[in-house]
Amino acid sequence: MTRRILLSFLLYTITALGIGLMGGCGLFGEKLNEQKNWSVEEFYRNAKSDLDSGNYAGAIKLYEALEARYPFGRYAQQAQLDIAYAYYKENDSTQAVAATERFIKLHPNHPNLDYALYLKALAFFKPDLGLFGDLLNLDPSDRDPKALRESFEAFKDLVIRFPDSIYSADARARMSYLVNTLARHDISVARYYMSRGAYIASVNRAQNVLQRYPQAPATQDALEVSVEAYEKMGMTELANSSRRVLEKNFPNNSTVSKSGAKAWWKLW
Repeated sequence: MTRRILLSFLLYTITALGIGLMGGCGLFGEKLNEQKNWSVEEFYRNAKSDLDSGNYAGAIKLYEALEARYPFGRYAQQAQLDIAYAYYKENDSTQAVAATERFIKLHPNHPNLDYALYLKALAFFKPDLGLFGDLLNLDPSDRDPKALRESFEAFKDLVIRFPDSIYSADARARMSYLVNTLARHDISVARYYMSRGAYIASVNRAQNVLQRYPQAPATQDALEVSVEAYEKMGMTELANSSRRVLEKNFPNNSTVSKSGAKAWWKLW
């Protein structure tokens, strides 16, 4: 008796699931059939609605369907830009960059080309490490700087090509942030080399900061590293030369004050 009840229950469950799946397929089929009759305006309106509501995956699918059905014209072009934006909002940097680069290649003279360049730079731009970066108190300069450099170059491309763009002011501000972050990254690497006794490598990194990012606040750190590394290697003349530059530009620096008045008089 118990076995018969169990079999009956399983049969009922399977039947119910089958009906549900058929119903779902019917609804899905109705949705597809509905799309078959959409005009380009309806495709775009529904895709934009998904985009505005935060359904980025759904928006991407509709934009791609729009472009496949209506590959030419302003709606297809705007769909390509919106796809890039949707990927950016999804934090899919790789796809966002690929989408913007495709748009730039296809429409090199498009009136919204400055926006495409800006969006490409934003896709690379990651000012922090998100939740885990906050919890662990990690510095952005401790990351692989490749994306930071790519972001800087993309912002630079925008500013050079479209200096009067509405996006250029923000691009310049972000470039300043990126320069400072890249400089701090090199200083972190220089200090790591210092701790390992690789003084030449440490100096090279410090000099890279001075040459490539002369306006960055980290130049003070670069001079400190140079002084210490040269002293460790017994290169007194170079150490003193770096110390003089440090004193001239940062007179209140602790490395300068530690040198002492007597040591300074010996330099002249």
